[in-house]
Amino acid sequence: MIKVAYVVGTYPGPERQRRIDVALSYATAEVQVGIVDVEATPYVHGLTPGDLALVAPLFMDAYKRAQAAGYDAVVPLGTLELGVEGGRSVVDIPVIGPTQATLHVAAQVGDRFGMICYHERYFPIMRDIVRRYRMSDFVGGWRASDFDLPDLAANHDRLVENFVSAARSLIKENGCDVIIPMGISQCPVHMKPDWLMRELSVPVVEAIGSPILMAGIMAKMGLHPSRHRWPEQGKPR
Repeated sequence: MIKVAYVVGTYPGPERQRRIDVALSYATAEVQVGIVDVEATPYVHGLTPGDLALVAPLFMDAYKRAQAAGYDAVVPLGTLELGVEGGRSVVDIPVIGPTQATLHVAAQVGDRFGMICYHERYFPIMRDIVRRYRMSDFVGGWRASDFDLPDLAANHDRLVENFVSAARSLIKENGCDVIIPMGISQCPVHMKPDWLMRELSVPVVEAIGSPILMAGIMAKMGLHPSRHRWPEQGKPR
């Protein structure tokens, strides 16, 4: 049995459990999904690059705890790649970037991605992440569902309406053939990918299932972070 750790931060009320339930739903006969806590949260208005930098050490510590607990791979919640780059230097197990995994899965089923964020203010952050992985040429367009993360649950019906409208615009006007929700609270937390695919008639690739199942594959193959690319912290090359 392969054990994949899913790192989840703090959320108010039932919001944390919603995300845990979705993550656990991707367990298979060969892949066990477990939850590792971290004392950080993206559940605020107006996240900035400074916020992401501040929480990176907390996520790196969570990756160390996951490895010590016997997990074979680890995935952080969300699409912000929290602590992923540094984490690959502090543990030997695969640290899967959710957006990186989603982009590469999407490239197997299409070649023109429609990206939908929570709000337009997050376009620069998410574009930077896509550029980091040299996948910008696959992106056909960007849209937003026009709600910040803490406002999604209270505006569920409008969220669905806005997201579907944005996706159809990307497909019709930008020629996109895959939709990627750049925010897991849109999909798969508040909207299920299978429902969206029936509505849109194109693949919808989301960032909880993609990285968890990729983590299982990488652990099964015995893959680890390259020490030529990510030297082990505290050890000279």
